[in-house]
Amino acid sequence: MITPLTPLDWKRRAIKYYPNKIAVIDGEKQFTYEQFGKRIDRLSVALHKAGIRKGDHVAVMLPNTHYMLECFYGISQLGAAMVPLNYRLSANDLEYIINHSDAKKLIVDAQFAEPIEKVADQLSLRQIIIVSVEGYETSLDGIDYEAFLENIPVHEAPPEVEIDENLLLTVNYTSGTTSKPKGVMLTHRANYINAANFMYHLNVKHDDVYLHTLPMFHANGWGGVWAITAAGATHVCLRKVEPPIILDLFETKDITLLCGAPTVINMLVNDPKAKETHIKTNPRMATAGAPPAAALIQKAQEILGLNMIHVYGLTETSPFILYCEWKKDFDFLASDKQATIKARQGIELAFNGETKVVRPNGEEVAWDGEELGEIITRGNVVMAGYYKNPERTAEAIKDGWFYTGDLAVTHPDGYIEIRDRAKDLIISGGENISSTEVEGVLYKHPAVREVAVIAIPDEKWGEVPKAIIVLQPDVQVSKNEIIDYCRANMAHFKTPKAIDFVDSLPKTATGKLQKYVLREMHWKGKKKVN
Repeated sequence: MITPLTPLDWKRRAIKYYPNKIAVIDGEKQFTYEQFGKRIDRLSVALHKAGIRKGDHVAVMLPNTHYMLECFYGISQLGAAMVPLNYRLSANDLEYIINHSDAKKLIVDAQFAEPIEKVADQLSLRQIIIVSVEGYETSLDGIDYEAFLENIPVHEAPPEVEIDENLLLTVNYTSGTTSKPKGVMLTHRANYINAANFMYHLNVKHDDVYLHTLPMFHANGWGGVWAITAAGATHVCLRKVEPPIILDLFETKDITLLCGAPTVINMLVNDPKAKETHIKTNPRMATAGAPPAAALIQKAQEILGLNMIHVYGLTETSPFILYCEWKKDFDFLASDKQATIKARQGIELAFNGETKVVRPNGEEVAWDGEELGEIITRGNVVMAGYYKNPERTAEAIKDGWFYTGDLAVTHPDGYIEIRDRAKDLIISGGENISSTEVEGVLYKHPAVREVAVIAIPDEKWGEVPKAIIVLQPDVQVSKNEIIDYCRANMAHFKTPKAIDFVDSLPKTATGKLQKYVLREMHWKGKKKVN
């Protein structure tokens, strides 16, 4: 007998073996796995009675709350696909995504309803379900989430739906910068395999307490929405990323595991409360989304005692395809050398398939840590394609391989290390300059809190690097001092030729730097070299 691979089976298992275990903590509210399961089933029944069937799509725009977790399971066990929405997107982008995704219903948090209000008349939705939030009113015409559930008997079972592992589980839209957002189609199988990697490589155990710092709408919380349930561990919801609250939860909830982009790590280590926080659990923290600087990893380990785990992937790969496997030999290295290794993206995970770095002709680059190529992958976690967009699908998947657009080297031990996104690489006078390499050096300067390095036009060299820096509070340093520091710590041609000091850097909802926003200010009306 062949059983389809679906993360829904882990919900069944958790309720069977851990009915009285705390499944979800959300502020003052908490639910056992049995209670969590009943709320999920009531949502499924309510949606089914409201007309949702296998193959339908339901859009969801919620922060990291128990409602969001319920939607992942309650929608998908009907055989419907969930469309998680980034609540930081513009009204126009949200209108496009909701309509393009063919969503029949929208479940929205009242706090983030304003952009939906602006485009409500243009949405092809049959119904809006609103999660009420104290202090926030909305003019949307819809039904309250709890009212939607309250008439459903507690013990009424949802309809039995035959789930094929190749059925769509979610359609996750990537943010468009120069084009419309693309809907990444992820199946039950892809989500299952990715979550299995999450469990195995992040060492998820039954007694883990997982803090949802990473937005659940982003690649399904990297698989955490499924993996934590699979282990019967505890989900701790976090409505907003606020370092003092996170540091407090480390102590009061004994957090053992979390995930987040490097900017979240930066926020934590630089918070005034960080050095006063006494964390007993030595939490594991997986980081991805942008290549983290070794100096930042070192700070996280030394200041907060976080055990950093570097992972890598994309929404199109569910998302994990690499992780930085730690070997006992590394334990004997100095802390800065350990951090340098942890900054590498690493090797293939156990279940995802094959990943390698290749030349333009498709041949694998030399394992010398020097030759630059593009990361490509194939296997169990690659998307089924972009929803209603065969042209962009064909551009991304060629000859059975997904092309990531990330440029990297492969070290002699097989560890892959990203040097840049193809669009972020700086080509100055014919020389390739990795923006992340320059950023890594700058992060070691004690005055630097955050930094982004971009290419700017130059009459002589075509383009040259520029560093945009957020300084540590109450620290003064000149632009010339920063340039002198760089010249002393890297090849002169890589040294930024211009420096700007700013109060903040543009970021996505998941904390990734938006370098294109910075570049646009310099390249408007000009053609970039690469």
